[in-house]
Amino acid sequence: MTMTMTATAPETAVSLVDPELYATGDPYPVWRWMRDHDPVRRHEATEYPAFWSVTRYDDIRTVYNDARVFSSAQGILLRPLAHGKDPGGGRTLALTDPPRHKALRSLVANWFTTRSVRALEDAMRGAVRDVVARAAGLGECDFVTDVAARLPLYVICRLMGVPAHEQEMLFALTSRAFGAGDPETRSIAHQEIMGYFVELMYRRMDEPADDLVSALVNGEVDGELLSEEDILLNCDNLLVGGTENVRLAVSGGMKTFLDRPGDWERLRADRSLMPTAVEEVLRWTSSATHIMRTVTEPVTLGDRLLDAGDRVVLWTPSANRDERYFTDPDVFDITRRPNRHLALGAGEHFCLGAMMTRTEMRILFDELLDSVRSIEQTAPEIPIRSIVVNGLESLPVRISPA
Repeated sequence: MTMTMTATAPETAVSLVDPELYATGDPYPVWRWMRDHDPVRRHEATEYPAFWSVTRYDDIRTVYNDARVFSSAQGILLRPLAHGKDPGGGRTLALTDPPRHKALRSLVANWFTTRSVRALEDAMRGAVRDVVARAAGLGECDFVTDVAARLPLYVICRLMGVPAHEQEMLFALTSRAFGAGDPETRSIAHQEIMGYFVELMYRRMDEPADDLVSALVNGEVDGELLSEEDILLNCDNLLVGGTENVRLAVSGGMKTFLDRPGDWERLRADRSLMPTAVEEVLRWTSSATHIMRTVTEPVTLGDRLLDAGDRVVLWTPSANRDERYFTDPDVFDITRRPNRHLALGAGEHFCLGAMMTRTEMRILFDELLDSVRSIEQTAPEIPIRSIVVNGLESLPVRISPA
């Protein structure tokens, strides 16, 4: 499962759909070569369908900004051919096109406004203090599961109406579903999560509340209530979207700060740098390794003619290291301005929870700087073995309280 690009670029004789590249290798030189020599490159079918691989910032932004020609409804992630179509295609927030996407988004958008996010800030800070105190009390802990994963899960559980006494159970399930290395473990945990949301959906049918699940249960699109399956698929979409970005960005950002302690101390001394630091962590970590679109009509992208039905795969981390757009893109710079990265997407599908993501990251880093004297890595980190998300499965650390 290799692809040889040219004899003069042996470092590119690798497969971008091989999870080992992301777990043990370095995809950035591959993407750099592709940006320079073949920015819209045809990849023939393997166990995955054929697709066009897009690596430059401007081309990727063009695709994001044209939801009519580049559709999300056929799926937004590469799936092995043997798995068939994505069951959420045309049905969830992430896998719909306008106008249905806008209608679905309107059902839940009020929970992610600036006003709503600000109303949660005090509760977020209290949750983070509890998380940090608990992690420090463990002596050694896993920063990914014991710190980075807990705040976003607490927030999305609160928004979805998950009772407080059920949140720890859901936390354990999501840790296995999103963080475990074993695919079977992930699959079983994901099924249990869906089973939980079946129960919560029926509860909200009988007893509506002011939460996201109730909004989906009672919301209408084109004058019709959502089907039970559509409700569950959108619950899953909201849970994943509400937890993955922050967990991966914060844990990857902390690993970066551990490798660059001067930046961490600089941020400790000058909190006015926090907004630009958060944006740089988002750019640097780029938690979505790829996003896919399907072409709806013939179109030219770069110098390639794409046909209707062609799949287009956008390599987000490549866009965010494109030297045509960013100055010194391979330098981590917490003062970087401007920083119009694509870590949260763009266009119609710009991340619904972008404000929430940024706020959670700011509060997590703020509270760590305030309440922790030192964070020491105690064992090698374990990268996620995935072509879908970019980040760490585990980051063992020792946290010393201030």
